Amino acid sequence: METIKRRLTRQIKLGNVLIGGGAPISVQSMLSVPTSDISAALSQIHSLEKVGCEIIRFSVETMADIPAIYEFKKETHIPLVADIHFDYKLALAALQAGVDGLRINPGNIGSRDKVEAVAKSAKERGVPIRIGVNSGSLPKELLAKYGLRSEAMVEAALSHIRILEDIGFEAIKVSVKASQVPLMLASYRALSQKIDYP
Repeated sequence: METIKRRLTRQIKLGNVLIGGGAPISVQSMLSVPTSDISAALSQIHSLEKVGCEIIRFSVETMADIPAIYEFKKETHIPLVADIHFDYKLALAALQAGVDGLRINPGNIGSRDKVEAVAKSAKERGVPIRIGVNSGSLPKELLAKYGLRSEAMVEAALSHIRILEDIGFEAIKVSVKASQVPLMLASYRALSQKIDYP
């Protein structure tokens, strides 16, 4: 059996959990109930904590989800990650509500100035950002240039990494997900040759 050797990356801190840089692999889960259903969401969070989950991610789809973050912060100490789609203002509101991390998708978060606004606010609060590339929502110009290939996935990640780095933001983690496992593996392998972020 082949032994997989982990490559040493930079280390970031998400709440009280270290990620990368030789830290143990952490367990994260995503809520499967609407974020705005505070009672059901808290029940899931507490259940996940009991079985060893170390990081909770949840979707922030509208401003109606923001009040839940304040309640989650009162009721749990597990790091909370807001998964943001389409509207950068949701990321700004989630940061103000106290999330420990953000996940943004380069395929739908918006223009450079919007990403910069989110990164500046996250930097002020010491909150890391996960650049979460998804093969199902790649920027159209990259699909036109490369097709649905690892090059498009990697370039989507790198373009947003550069935006964050240009303003001095380095509390970054990256994911490149695809439903086709060979595409996902090729994307991670290619990306790992270009960056040292976890």
